[in-house]
Amino acid sequence: MNTQPLLNRRTMLAAAGVGVLGATLAACSGSSSDPGKAKEPEAPVVDITFTPALDADDPNPTTDFSVKVSNGVLNPDVKLVNPRGRAVAGKLSDDRTTFTVSEPLGYGTKYTWSGSATGTDRKTKNIEGSFTTLAPKSQLNVVVNIGDGQEVGIAAPIILKFDGTVEDKAAVERALTVTTTPRTEGSWAWLGEDNGSRVHWRTKNYYKPGTKVHMSAKLYGLDHGEGAYGAADVTSDFTIGRAQVVNAEASSHQIVVVRGGETLMTLPSSYGGGDLDRNVTRSGIHVVSEKYEDFYMSNPAAGYFNVRERYAVRISNNGEFIHANPETVGVQGSSNVTNGCINLSLENAQRYFETAIYGDPVEVTGTRIALSEADGDIYDWTFDWSAWKGMSAIDGEARDTTARATPSGAPTPDATTPAPR
Repeated sequence: MNTQPLLNRRTMLAAAGVGVLGATLAACSGSSSDPGKAKEPEAPVVDITFTPALDADDPNPTTDFSVKVSNGVLNPDVKLVNPRGRAVAGKLSDDRTTFTVSEPLGYGTKYTWSGSATGTDRKTKNIEGSFTTLAPKSQLNVVVNIGDGQEVGIAAPIILKFDGTVEDKAAVERALTVTTTPRTEGSWAWLGEDNGSRVHWRTKNYYKPGTKVHMSAKLYGLDHGEGAYGAADVTSDFTIGRAQVVNAEASSHQIVVVRGGETLMTLPSSYGGGDLDRNVTRSGIHVVSEKYEDFYMSNPAAGYFNVRERYAVRISNNGEFIHANPETVGVQGSSNVTNGCINLSLENAQRYFETAIYGDPVEVTGTRIALSEADGDIYDWTFDWSAWKGMSAIDGEARDTTARATPSGAPTPDATTPAPR
């Protein structure tokens, strides 16, 4: 006799229903996942920032260029390279979060970042990207008149001569600094165009002997106006020498060379004092600019060409020199008969020549025509201090003048003239 309980139809269907439901749930659970698909890896947490941004307009090459990370550190392989593959100088910060470029870049050049960074999650991310620097419409070069280590006279101006026109003179002037020890008052002034712009720095009064001077022109990367940028920075470090002044009173027919307030020599001379304006020695503060043991002078208006003169010290660009002239020795000390120069005997010219240096003032007085910008180049001391400062593009207005550094018709050396000594 079978003693197992009988299962009625409802119990069987219920049991069957549980089985079906379980199978159904299992099937739904299996369809929500894909055993054949790998899990997506998480991105590195390190964040990289470029300055300037890689998608910014072409940056100025003097901009501060850097790459910086957060949530991680830069690895030692980070660098910026130029098109030739050379790494640009730069420095990694002590905490390794910032790499900063430490040298100016070139104009119109493509640079590429490379290297890597590691995040706090120990995952590495590549540093990559490139940019191209600003390409100027043109570049302006500049030359400074006083070289490093030079010793000059107490009236020497600093002259910056550009090889093109500076349209934004105020911007350029703001990039110019002069530091003197001891402190000396001075100002920049823009003079006439001479195949390019020129700006001079002159002191209010003569320098004190021994003054140390540092001039800095931060012109590279600077817009000079009209799309012209500075080609390079320029500096000059020089010293002011002894205080030597030539007192040149034309009616005395002599020059007196004074050094440190004491008379060094008194020399008989002859000035230009003729009826023709071109033969008159100009009155005013001249500045010694160069000197030659031998100088071949030409003055077509006076009718002479390539005449050898000895111990010639140039005091202006209109052809005025202090030099030897044996032909006027008979009247030196008593009459003014020259074509504008100051004549001395051969022996006296050599004596003076050996004492003169660039920047010495020669104070000419007693003639009927004053030194002016028409006489070219260094006529800086013809302006009083107020007028000089008024020629600054910042403190005043840059003057609109076309006076050239060397006047037309001024005596010049021929091709055989040796370099200044």
